[in-house]
Amino acid sequence: MHPPSPPAAAARAPTAAGAPPALDLTALEQRLRDTHGIGLFTKLSLKNQVDDLLAQFKDFHSRGSRVSLTELRQKFELLLVKVVTLLQDNDPSLAAAVSSSREALWGVLSDPKKFANI
Repeated sequence: MHPPSPPAAAARAPTAAGAPPALDLTALEQRLRDTHGIGLFTKLSLKNQVDDLLAQFKDFHSRGSRVSLTELRQKFELLLVKVVTLLQDNDPSLAAAVSSSREALWGVLSDPKKFANI
């Protein structure tokens, strides 16, 4: 069995001692806007993907959409891996912060009360 590729491993790596603290959604959004690690058009594309995912979560929490929480988790993980992959070469500190924030971000998105406050 082959080990996972570096981006996948980075996105799944548990928070280790000395790892950057988890980012909240506002801090993450600002750091992604400010980074020079990805280009403008890529940022716009990511923003659209995040907006689409947030709309799916909103639908899930408000109306019980046909998309399950498991499917939303898969979409969340894929988007997170994509972001980490895009950042890992040109902004490794942000890539590590995004990776270490994975569970905190999921906790906000998957909890209806926390999600309502974003």
